[in-house]
Amino acid sequence: MTPTLTPRTIARIEDSFRAQGLMRHLGAEIAAIRPAEVTLRLPFRAELTQQMGYFHAGATSALADTAGGYAALTLFPEGDDVLTTEFKLHLLNPAAGDWLEATGRVVKAGRTLTVCQLDVHAVDGAARAHVATGLQTLICVRGRAPS
Repeated sequence: MTPTLTPRTIARIEDSFRAQGLMRHLGAEIAAIRPAEVTLRLPFRAELTQQMGYFHAGATSALADTAGGYAALTLFPEGDDVLTTEFKLHLLNPAAGDWLEATGRVVKAGRTLTVCQLDVHAVDGAARAHVATGLQTLICVRGRAPS
């Protein structure tokens, strides 16, 4: 049975996301918050590209990592926070398009460690290309709510 997110949990995720300097700097936004799943969107800007004009792998990775972290946080008790302990991302295709969309999904939620699946798509008009996939392990930091 999938839990329902309370307005308070959604607000906690949104407040924490707004506090992330890197996501703000990159121009990322929350596209969807669901129990155990968060999708983030990163609009294209020339400042986010590598030398061939594709989204840089660093931007792709940061977006994927953050989506997974917030997916896990949807399941953590109020007052707890999240940190990534490791992640592996496979770059599948060049990331070109109007925006990137990264979805983190909880695969296994544990008392201390949580594992998430990460998927990133590049969206160009009506076309979607799967550009990255990976796994991530996160730790629940007890009693350390974001400031």
